[in-house]
Amino acid sequence: MATMTAGLHQLPVKMLGDLISPRALERILQDAATSRGVTPGGMDPQTLEDILKREVFKRLQLSVPAPLAKRRVSEVLTELSRSTQERAPLNDAALDGLEEHARRFTLYFDWPETQRLRGVLGVARQEQEAGRDIAALVQEGRDLTAQMDRRLQEGLVVQAQDLAELRAIFTRVQGLGSREVRRLDTLIAQIDEAQTQGTLVPSEVDRARALTYTLRKLLESSVVQGLGGGDSAEGAQARVLELEREHALQTISAAEQEFAALLLVRPELREQLETLRGDSAQRPLTAQALESWTGTLRAVLAEVLNEQRAELSSLERDLSGQPAGAGVRVSLDAARHLLDGGTLATDELRALGTARGALQASPDGAGLSGEAGLHAGRELLDIERTARDLPGAAAELAPLLAAAQTALAQGRPVDLDALWGVLERHMGAAAQERESFDDRADRIVAEYDAVRGLAGETTQRLGRLADTLRAQRRLGPMSATARARYAQTLNDAETLLAEAQAEYRAAQEVTATFGNDALSGLLGVFEFGALEEEEPTPAAEVWTLQGCMLLSGPKDEITVPLTNLITLAEDMSVTELTMHSAGYHWKAQQDAQGLWQVTRTRR
Repeated sequence: MATMTAGLHQLPVKMLGDLISPRALERILQDAATSRGVTPGGMDPQTLEDILKREVFKRLQLSVPAPLAKRRVSEVLTELSRSTQERAPLNDAALDGLEEHARRFTLYFDWPETQRLRGVLGVARQEQEAGRDIAALVQEGRDLTAQMDRRLQEGLVVQAQDLAELRAIFTRVQGLGSREVRRLDTLIAQIDEAQTQGTLVPSEVDRARALTYTLRKLLESSVVQGLGGGDSAEGAQARVLELEREHALQTISAAEQEFAALLLVRPELREQLETLRGDSAQRPLTAQALESWTGTLRAVLAEVLNEQRAELSSLERDLSGQPAGAGVRVSLDAARHLLDGGTLATDELRALGTARGALQASPDGAGLSGEAGLHAGRELLDIERTARDLPGAAAELAPLLAAAQTALAQGRPVDLDALWGVLERHMGAAAQERESFDDRADRIVAEYDAVRGLAGETTQRLGRLADTLRAQRRLGPMSATARARYAQTLNDAETLLAEAQAEYRAAQEVTATFGNDALSGLLGVFEFGALEEEEPTPAAEVWTLQGCMLLSGPKDEITVPLTNLITLAEDMSVTELTMHSAGYHWKAQQDAQGLWQVTRTRR
């Protein structure tokens, strides 16, 4: 094998220096070459190509979106090929390894990337049997698995956050002891096991969320009934309404995620969804209204699926008389698999439509070929998808995208450099935003670590968000959805940090009611599980509570502070308390069924 031309390892530094500093690129090349037992100047073209596809591509994605990183690396690879006229063919082992990696994603059959990868692998085997080069197909397969890896990691971060919230809610409702509570416990165990195995289980998460909503609403509604009228009952009723509002917004967000592909092709549905979200923020929608809305989405989805199946049949007929390259066959297979599984194939059909337009506009082959038209159409889709992830880019690119699409439909070649140039102008802002997000996350985690000893629900919620921020901070390049969640987590965490002092003031209010020792107890000074053995005097007063619901006992000015105290104790997983004030001894104990008995005796 020919050795590398002197100075050729500087090619990536020259061509990628606007995205990564030359010094950083040289360090990446040096480290990668050393790990392979060679020097940068002694690398052969195949080694440099591997480094570009792996280390350099991975590093680029920390600064720019994956499609742009892929394009720029591809440009370096093209120049490298021209310079050396050598490319190492991919062998059977490369395709076998790709198929093995693809098995990790068989559960996620509704992902468009999964079905396209299925098409890529099938066509690659056909091309290999025919003795044709499969390097481009294997590389596309690797790109697809990288995209799915990112999607999986982002999903696991969200699932971990959901799991933490479900566990926190379970501690509040487990005392109800109903069949629904046992079902929730089972679902949480299943989600925990899946999280440990790195598997997404969205159906189980959705069912668990629905159960927590039902149980929390039951608990708060019982409080309203138990307290009768007055300010405390009004507060419980307000919490019920807040639960309903929260559930409505979660249902709308879940529908937005489930029908994301439909909302892209039917913008009027997107407008309706945003209207519903705005209405729910003010006044919770009824369960019937939410079900009606999701039913409407399912009906429209069925209509669009039928339309796309008819479009695919038309494309197959029109392209059947033309020599079908690998790219056309992959897109046809991917579209077929998606539609058979009930998932829209909008992108694949658009790319195939571009190929058909190129052929029909230039039947004599003078213009774009079908394969070239397909390639240009897919690159145009990459630009459009990337623009959606960059604030302001989509609006700026809209007329350029329309003009390019028209040119391709007419069989005319297009220069997409201007469109990529628009995207690159937005790269700096996106990179700076991510750096700002990471800085905010580091600050929040540091400040949480300084106050984590303070007990209370606010601090516990902040702790869960800090865990989520740590996981989000570790993610590499983010999708638009993941970046939006990162921003929301940061905003929520900063709000809770500001509320930490309010939580402390709430603990001081408990001190004012129950005595100075109560605050020390709530902050963890007392030993968990230790109950002083004091016999209640005949004049003892006794309250029985289920969570924050008063089941029996005197109803007076002490009721609200008492229920707040028990709520704090449950948040801290405390089951026994002994406290003293100037005039009373207090004892509280939770039994195996989750019932609290609180006794107050005069000193």
